[in-house]
Amino acid sequence: MRARAILVLVSWAALVWALPLLGLKLAGQPLDAFLAFPPRPREIAHAPFAWPAFALYALPVAAAIALYGFALARARFVMAQPRRAWFPWWGWLGVLLVAGSWFLAWRGELIDPHWRRHVFTPLWLGAILVMNAHVWRQTGRSLLTHRSRWFLVLFPVSAVFWWLFEHLNRFAGNWHYSGLVAGGDWDYFLQATLPFATVLPAVASAWHWLQLSPRFDTRGLPPIEVPLALAWFGMLLGAGALAGVALWPDALFSMLWLAPLALLAGLQRLLTGESFFAPLARGDWRPLLQPALAALACGLLWELWNWGSLAKWHYSVPYVQRFQLFEMPLLGYAGYLPFGLECALVMDLVARALGRRGVWPPGAQ
Repeated sequence: MRARAILVLVSWAALVWALPLLGLKLAGQPLDAFLAFPPRPREIAHAPFAWPAFALYALPVAAAIALYGFALARARFVMAQPRRAWFPWWGWLGVLLVAGSWFLAWRGELIDPHWRRHVFTPLWLGAILVMNAHVWRQTGRSLLTHRSRWFLVLFPVSAVFWWLFEHLNRFAGNWHYSGLVAGGDWDYFLQATLPFATVLPAVASAWHWLQLSPRFDTRGLPPIEVPLALAWFGMLLGAGALAGVALWPDALFSMLWLAPLALLAGLQRLLTGESFFAPLARGDWRPLLQPALAALACGLLWELWNWGSLAKWHYSVPYVQRFQLFEMPLLGYAGYLPFGLECALVMDLVARALGRRGVWPPGAQ
């Protein structure tokens, strides 16, 4: 299983990088502008806001909200009584990091701009510590203290993981950065890699935190079969969409999040014979609902803390760039749902690549 998990991760990363380039190559378009490293997003003019497109994209979002509402209404709230413990010292360290970094991020007159540009990383390291400390206080266990090796490996994996999305964004142009000062490509790479490394650990910590609420223990729901043919369909659809996003970025901007998920889920099923979403067949919807909600919770904090920061990102999304909540257009938050599932699949495969069982159930020892 270790070798197959590594094969899935490497194959997926290679395909995500290569397929948009293949789309351009097949269309006879030049590739040079998309091969430079590191990928630096640039501001691109997109199609303006359009009510018909907004309504069309809002339909699947409304369906997802209805699905979550149905799942939570039908959930059986079964939860073991947590064991109370003292809030650990490293949790208080996380509180200090969050409070101090947030304050300095938004009060630029109190710190030199050179240092202010780098507070995002300690801010999220603090949040990760706080979430793990809260779970440890409730249960006596946490990902940081009881799955330390896997959890620490998530940091470098996370950096590679998000650089792949930076590569995809080079074709789609859905976000760009401001307030960054870099002396060269490698300086930019280092500055960007540090915050990128916190993405997967943050989502993993938020996911584990959700386990404390019985409202998210969504078992005993209607079963959903996931046939093998769906894996082939998802893999082919994801590959085609990734090739197409470089050619039609306005029409396929949502595929930036959906296509990698479909491709990864299909590869896992076909190359390992297992599926992260297999519990759906017995009415256990937790693999579908919980990591998506964890990513959305992290997303709200990402966007909030980005809002007042000096080094920050801005969005330019075709057709739906309106009704911003912080910098993000409202419908853009829907992208965090499939992104959370991608995070969960990568986390599960990393666990299996390390020779341990996967991350299901979350926090399993």
